[in-house]
This record gives sequence, structure tokens and C-alpha cells, in this order.
Amino acid sequence: MSKLIINIAKLYLGTDTKSPLIADKLAEVIFIENAWLLIVHGRIADWGNMELCPERADEIIDAEGGYVLPAFVDSHTHLVFAAPREQEFVQRIQGLSYQEIAQKGGGILNSARRLSACSEDQLLEDAFARLQEVVSYGTGAIEIKSGYGLSVEAELKMLRVIRRLKEISPIPIKASFLGAHAMPMEFKENRSAYINLILDEMLPRIANEGLADYIDVFCEKGFYSTEETDLILNAGAKYGLKPKIHCNQFNSMGGIETAIKYNAVSVDHLEVLNDTEIDALSKSKTIATLLPTAPFFLNDDHFPPARKLVESKVAIALASDFNPGTSPSGNMQFVLSLACIKLRLTPEEAFNAATINAAYALEMDGELGSISKGKKANLMITVPMPSLAFMPYYFGANLVKRMIFS
Repeated sequence: MSKLIINIAKLYLGTDTKSPLIADKLAEVIFIENAWLLIVHGRIADWGNMELCPERADEIIDAEGGYVLPAFVDSHTHLVFAAPREQEFVQRIQGLSYQEIAQKGGGILNSARRLSACSEDQLLEDAFARLQEVVSYGTGAIEIKSGYGLSVEAELKMLRVIRRLKEISPIPIKASFLGAHAMPMEFKENRSAYINLILDEMLPRIANEGLADYIDVFCEKGFYSTEETDLILNAGAKYGLKPKIHCNQFNSMGGIETAIKYNAVSVDHLEVLNDTEIDALSKSKTIATLLPTAPFFLNDDHFPPARKLVESKVAIALASDFNPGTSPSGNMQFVLSLACIKLRLTPEEAFNAATINAAYALEMDGELGSISKGKKANLMITVPMPSLAFMPYYFGANLVKRMIFS
């Protein structure tokens, strides 16, 4: 089966790279104008100028002057949840902080209570609808975390929903076990008992069923300490689960050093960073995944210091953090807008951070994230645009006309 896309105003190709793009390389893009692209058996086979376009294919798709881009890779989401939390949105407007809402049993604990009462089938139905929505905005691969269960059965339920979602999804999905997302109320006075539940009951069953690709911990004041994070990551490593951890959202407290110790694939959030942590990241292979929609939605003045990270040769990726409490949107086009406006990335840097570098953050770089021969044809065709910068500039509109998947 072959597909031929014709009349492409600009076709954005990938650079041949053995590692994530850093420093000046992050701003480099390669494109050809007035192009065609050939897909054979779901793989990118060839491309060229329309003057030398092939005459035949099983299916011909007219881009009608739009751009063809690699699909976004959203490497940090909480797509499976039971209900929205718009009342907490109102509480923040009225002056309560994220931490104050959490201390009152809101936030993650609110989502956990609702999820425990929701059936697996309903969770799947709702998550699939959200998945279809994010795909329509250009996402071609996604990571989904557990973490709204906070009990053995509820965490397993979430991960089984993600597994079922993989079976019906048009795009690749990776799963992260985030049992250490918050501390359940019933364990507030006995934290070690819940951590033992993660180590002795959750992890063995998750490994036995093959339910997760990664392990995650929310290493933050009021959630999990660096010592607890170390203990959980060490246990996860014994089951072959690589770390992708939340840290430095509100405080700098050693989470980055702990993650690097375990060769974490990525450290995510990083709204608060010091020079020592940036230096440590620059010397590691761990990717700094930035989630600008979270501080935007929380109306937080602290955004990740993206420019300093780039200048320090740290590999950065962008993701949506789609979740019901602090980032209720999986629109990666808007993530690009915030990356340019709030993080001061150029459109080219933001584009590469949301595609090829994000693919590295999910260890999918050999298959996705750029238009390269042999890779999967997970692509977006946009409406006609004057430039790549138009996508983050024209925020609020969906500029994706059609998605193509292998």
C-alpha cells in the first residue's frame, strides 16, 4: 500500500542525529518547498520537488498548499482520569494555592477518590475521546501516566485502561506507573506503609502483567522526598522500569540529582532550577521536559528557564502535561505558543523540542519525531500557512487539516 502526498508548500524533514538536538542545533530545520512525499507500507520512502513527482500510488493526497510536518510527540500526560476539577480552578481564582488545595484533600487526592468509583469501561471510553481530541491537534504519539489510583487495585485499573487504550489507539502509547503521585489520606501518618505497598504489591503485579514502560515519582515538598524517590526508583529498576520523574515544579530539593543517578530518561516540569542542577543535566543524557501549560494555568510566575537550558547545552523537550487539575488541555499547538511567548524559544526550537527531542524522551526516536526515510509516517498536514512561526503565533486555532498514521 502506497500513499503519495502532493502539492506540499513546505515539507519539514528531520536532521540525521544520534542524540537529541541541543544548543544551536535545536534551532535548525530542513525543508523543501513545492514538494511531494511517498509513503510505502506505512513508512516514509521518498520525497522530492513536484517537478519530479511520481505519477502513481495507491492513494494520492493533495496537501493543497499546506505544510507537512512530523506529528507531535507528547511525552508527559495524565490522559486517564475520572472527572474534571473545575471547582479547584475557581478556588485558585479566589486565592487558594495549589498546595493549599492539596492539603484540603483536593488536587490529586480529589482525582483519586473519583477514579476509585469509576468503572474501567467508563475510564476507557472517556480517555479514548480525549485521545481523539489531542490527535486532532497534531499529536502522533503519547505517554500516559497512572497516579490517580493511589491504591493497589485502582493503580492497576488505570494501567489496564492504558493497555486497552493502546489496543484501539491510532497512535503509539507508552505507559508510566506513578503510584507515588501523592500520599493517600489514610497513610498520612504512616508514609512507609504506603511506600511498602508500592514496592511489595504494586510493582510486582505491574511487572507480572507488563503494564508499564516507565516509573515516575512526584519528587516535591509535600509529596515525596528525595530519599523516598531514591527508594522507589531503585525498586522500579529491579523490574526494568526506567525513570521519568516529576521534579522542581515548586522547589529545588535534589530530585534532579536523584533522577540522573538512575539514568532517568527525562525529568519533567523544572519550573524552579539552580545552576548546579543545570550543570548536572548538561553532563547527563537525561532530557529536560518542559510543561509550560502548568505554570500558565496555575498563574505561576515561575516558568522553566528554557533559554538558559538551551545555552547550557541541555536537551529539552516539550509536553502538554494534560491533566484535570493543572493543565486541562492536550493541545500541543498551544504548548508551542507558550514555549515561544513564556519560555522565549524560537518557533524552530519549540517545533524540534515537541517532535524529535520529545521522541527521544519516549525512546521512540528511531521511529518517530522527524520525517526521515524508514520512519513511521505519523504526520500532520496543515492548512496553508505563511511560515512555521504562524502556528505558535496564531494561537487558539487548530491549523491541522489532516493527520496521517502508519
